[in-house]
Amino acid sequence: MMTTITLKTRINAPVEEVFDLSRNISFHQKSASQTNETALYGKTSGLINYGESVTWRGKHLGIYLKHTSKITTFERPLKFIDVMTNAHFTYFAHQHLFETSEGGTIMKDILTYKVPFGLLGRVFNNLILKKHLTKFLKQRNFKLKEELEK
Repeated sequence: MMTTITLKTRINAPVEEVFDLSRNISFHQKSASQTNETALYGKTSGLINYGESVTWRGKHLGIYLKHTSKITTFERPLKFIDVMTNAHFTYFAHQHLFETSEGGTIMKDILTYKVPFGLLGRVFNNLILKKHLTKFLKQRNFKLKEELEK
């Protein structure tokens, strides 16, 4: 059973700037400071591009976890998709979509994932994980908005 989280964030900045900051490894580490996200391997700074991977380490729900994500779709400045290639999920893909709107940008996140461990995994997802991931994305999006609207 797949779970999907969809968020829309309006940012008063050009679409190209929003797109580029969204794929900036250094900024991601700054915006995810609450989980101590660190880029360990692969693309560890600058702008990640099509075909590139990054291995992250971060503290989620009290536990340090590692995962590797690869950019599998890239259409600047409209969208990019990162897919976890090595993680604790059965499936995990994050679509980052951008459109120009009234002098700014609408940034849309569509995060789709599937947890392992059958019924136990689904219960954990419904009680804890989905809320955690939604909060994480909202905080990240707030930091993007805050940085770009300075």
